[in-house]
Order: sequence, then C-alpha cells, then structure tokens
Amino acid sequence: MATVAVTDATFDAEVKNSDIPVVVDFWAEWCGPCQTLGPTLERLADEYGGRFILAKVNIDQAQQVAMALRVQSVPFMILFVEGRPVDALVGNQTEPMLRGFLDQ
Repeated sequence: MATVAVTDATFDAEVKNSDIPVVVDFWAEWCGPCQTLGPTLERLADEYGGRFILAKVNIDQAQQVAMALRVQSVPFMILFVEGRPVDALVGNQTEPMLRGFLDQ
C-alpha cells in the first residue's frame, strides 16, 4: 500500500520503523491548500510504485505527533529515511517541486 493514514498511536510503527522512505503529509480538513496537495501526493505515491510510503497525518486527530514534530502550519511534509527526518517542505508545492523532493 502506497498511502496510509497515521495516528498518534501508529506513527512509530508506520513511519519510524519503515524500511523504505516515508513522506509524512501533515494536513487538516479545513486547509484549502491541503485539499489540492493531498491528491497530487497520493497520485505520485501510486506512480512511484513503492519507492516511498505516503503517511497522511490529520493534525486535528494526531495532535501529539504534530506537536512533537513542531508542525506550525499545513500543508507540511517531512521525509523520513531509516526512521529519521531528513528533509521537509512547507506549503502547497508544484508537482515538479514534489518530484525533486521525492527523487533526492
């Protein structure tokens, strides 16, 4: 599965214990740019065919994770490799910007 919904309870298992890179997409239902970015990220996760997992975190439902990672605005993405955060992007991004982020 290329996309998973992650909660406070499942974050460590889904993100920190993953053998493949994980892009954590912090979003909220009330966030307009998140509604645009989310489907693009989901399509890229399918297109990349398992090269990364897209972990979707609703900040209103997973407040502990959002606070622990100091999420101050959404959309916000963090790339985890071998359980560690290695890069982040803030705000709505174009598809070429997302591809560059994913291809690093």
